[in-house]
Amino acid sequence: MATDPGDGEPTDPDPAAWAGVVLAGGGSTRFGEADKLLAELDGTPLVRRVADRLAARTERLVVAARPGKRDTIREAFAGVPAEATVLADPEPDQGPLAGMAVGLDAVSDRYEYGAVVAGDMPFVDPALLDYLHARAAPEHDGALVRTEAGWYNTTQAVYRTEAVARGCERVLADGGGRILDAFEGLDTVTVEEAELDGVVPMRTFFDVDTPEDFEDARELV
Repeated sequence: MATDPGDGEPTDPDPAAWAGVVLAGGGSTRFGEADKLLAELDGTPLVRRVADRLAARTERLVVAARPGKRDTIREAFAGVPAEATVLADPEPDQGPLAGMAVGLDAVSDRYEYGAVVAGDMPFVDPALLDYLHARAAPEHDGALVRTEAGWYNTTQAVYRTEAVARGCERVLADGGGRILDAFEGLDTVTVEEAELDGVVPMRTFFDVDTPEDFEDARELV
């Protein structure tokens, strides 16, 4: 059920579970005129596929959406089997930092950890998020995967909500930068891609940027 933000009873953040934060603030510039997050893959919008996969493991979802897209995203989330809140990404054209900040902050009262996933990753495997959460909690501020090529998968990772939200806000206040800049002074765990052999299929990281990617995704369904 998609909802608007509301006041809740204060509780201690739970380190034994994670909330889902879906990033939906991008402009789909490489996808053409259509909104890629609402493009239907096997009859389901991309962003809803992400939500359904996260909802298999968590009861709490937050979506950071472009301000003008909140209603359509909320419609796409109708009936999702989790408590889902659609928030406005305050800086939707500045990359994922602002969406991460607002999303992680929104769940920090109840959850010590949040799984951040880009809304264009329709094959995200919740088993990976469980694995990363187990590597991070309770001592570390996050866990993320580094590919064999040396790239970090920052938008399919698990983070300590309060610490990383503040880190993102700091980078934004300094004029913006990379997601990795938000981890300065934090204790994050790097999981090498090879470590995931036999844990999850690598298609979990498949993302849709172009119409060609979308056609490839059709073949993977």
